[in-house]
Amino acid sequence: MSETAINKKMWLGFNLAFRNLVRQKRRSINAIGIIAFGCIAMLLASGFIEWIFWGMRESTINSQLGHIQISRPGYYDSGKATPFSFLLPDTIPELETVNEAQQIKVIAPRLSLTGLISHGDANSSFIGDGVEPHKQAAFNNALQISLGQDLLTDDPMGIIIGEGLARKLGVSVGDQVILLTNTANRELNAIEVTIRGLFSTVTKSYDDNALRIPIKTAQQLLRTQGSHSWIILLNNTEQTDAVLEKLLNKFPKEEFEIRPWYMLADFYNKTLVLFTKQISGIKVIIALIILLSISNTMNMIVLERVGEIGTAMALGLKRKEIMCIFLREGILIGFLGAIIGLIVGLLSANAISNIGIPMPPPPGMARGYTGEILITFDLILESLVLAVGTTLIASIYPAWKASRMQIVNALRYNR
Repeated sequence: MSETAINKKMWLGFNLAFRNLVRQKRRSINAIGIIAFGCIAMLLASGFIEWIFWGMRESTINSQLGHIQISRPGYYDSGKATPFSFLLPDTIPELETVNEAQQIKVIAPRLSLTGLISHGDANSSFIGDGVEPHKQAAFNNALQISLGQDLLTDDPMGIIIGEGLARKLGVSVGDQVILLTNTANRELNAIEVTIRGLFSTVTKSYDDNALRIPIKTAQQLLRTQGSHSWIILLNNTEQTDAVLEKLLNKFPKEEFEIRPWYMLADFYNKTLVLFTKQISGIKVIIALIILLSISNTMNMIVLERVGEIGTAMALGLKRKEIMCIFLREGILIGFLGAIIGLIVGLLSANAISNIGIPMPPPPGMARGYTGEILITFDLILESLVLAVGTTLIASIYPAWKASRMQIVNALRYNR
């Protein structure tokens, strides 16, 4: 049989299936509505979780980690105990030639420090980062200056601190504080600095202990040179693996350790696993609803057309062709329900995103947020496959049952 004949036969088969669905409008509309509702529910639920993943990812990257970090080998494992054994030089020549495709937005050194911060009789431990103010301005999406101003290169003795740390000390913008820490020579050193601003991030525990200081001042306080890591911020997160591969090929492994953001974002990875399990449960429930509903609908369709099936078989229609008739109807129900569900789901997602979903601060977070629905191509494809696939599976048994009928019994069923 030629390809044209096969296509014509398929077209006639689906045309007949469509006519049968139109003939049983009420039952077909109910089945299509169930599938459409399932698609809409899955799109909106999955789209909201997808947006949370995207927002948390970008916030984590822009506020703390960057897309890629370069450090000395072993720094992430032992650097907290002996930080001065893992210092990088002020400049790395290899980084100057890695941005040929203009994928890198900024490369910023970061020097970590810990110690005590004091104001009057109040004092608290802190975790700090020495940064270059003009380069750190590129990391502005998630760290919000809630009061005062950001770091400035022309003001080396000005710092910014987290809102939680400011509350502990009872300080505000313009107050002077003293930073005390151990130097590279294991001696104590202290400097007096002025608070330029207060900041907040999505992580409350970080805001309760963190501060940022110009890297030159941090080096002066620690009496050292260099930095602990070079933070690379890209123009697009999807370019991470491509740039990572370039860096791994360019830098000697025995001198440098290069890690992407997803190897460093422990909280994000755990949240991703948790939410993925939850959304998988929702998908299973939706699939079961569609499966049971369509199976019941197809069984009713078969029972209502027993005499018609007997007549068709008496006229010479093979059992395989009888089965294909009902499978086509099931596929058509799933496809129509999926298309309607996708259209309504996309329109609903766009409307909800324009309005916004006010959300309270989650546990461990410093502030609430306005949620949106992020629909990706993968979600659309997954919804389509879920709808059509479960409908096809649900149609197999009723279709097989119809094809196994005895011609004599089928012909006298409605008499």
